[in-house]
Amino acid sequence: MHRALCQLALRLLAGLAGLILFSGTATAEQKPLWEAGAGFGVVNFPDYRGSDERSSFALPIPYFVYRGEFLRVDRESIRGRLFESERWELDISLNGSVPVDSDENEAREGMDDLEPTLELGPVLKYHAWQSADEQMRVELRLPLRAAINTEFEHVGWITQPQVNLDVADPFGYTGWQLGLHTGPIFGDADFHQYFFGVEPEFARPGRPAYDADSGYAGAQVTAALSKRFGKMWLGGFVKWDTLDGAAFEDSPLVRDKSNFTAGFAVSWVLKVSDELVEVSKED
Repeated sequence: MHRALCQLALRLLAGLAGLILFSGTATAEQKPLWEAGAGFGVVNFPDYRGSDERSSFALPIPYFVYRGEFLRVDRESIRGRLFESERWELDISLNGSVPVDSDENEAREGMDDLEPTLELGPVLKYHAWQSADEQMRVELRLPLRAAINTEFEHVGWITQPQVNLDVADPFGYTGWQLGLHTGPIFGDADFHQYFFGVEPEFARPGRPAYDADSGYAGAQVTAALSKRFGKMWLGGFVKWDTLDGAAFEDSPLVRDKSNFTAGFAVSWVLKVSDELVEVSKED
């Protein structure tokens, strides 16, 4: 029961914390060094990319923001800021995937469970454009991450170049933040094999053995909307994911080449630091 609850929490946190964008304009302002609170979220998602089975969960989630000079923690990511200039920024970021219980997924029945993975690596950001009123900003993100599972085994490499558009006060709605980002995904053979390969001992009628190749892994488009109401924060997102043309699209584990993920969260800020730091609104 404890393992199942932990898995549900990881799925919800990955769906909400990893996808919702919360940036604004680049104007500097004073904010607390840290903020802490709690809330809850609901997310609906496929069991894994390419799965034709879905799950929905509602669980409590933590809220924590830290605005240090080097370390930044927010609802989007944990970042170590290595370098920053007017146009360029080099960060260290984290990402990952959630676990999959093969006994609860028809395509993977009889196979080993998919353990959650942790992805760690640098991301180079290029601030390409900002409107004169600083309400819109375009950024190019170039990450490269190595993935390991909970057994500390190297899973492979992944990169996901993205074009990101942030809009403050979209359509005249003051205080709202709109984020749009899209881009292709690429992975090496080890990474694709971990998720989409079928070892010979797990082959059966309708699920032949399969070795995945490296290369293109599909593309994603994400839209997110959020707003802070005093001590309460509200946000939601929707993501479209396609595997058309992916190097592993003919894997027997790929049952649906087009997936949607959606979710929302509500959080309340319960405690803030007395110390203020000067940061851009995107932080």
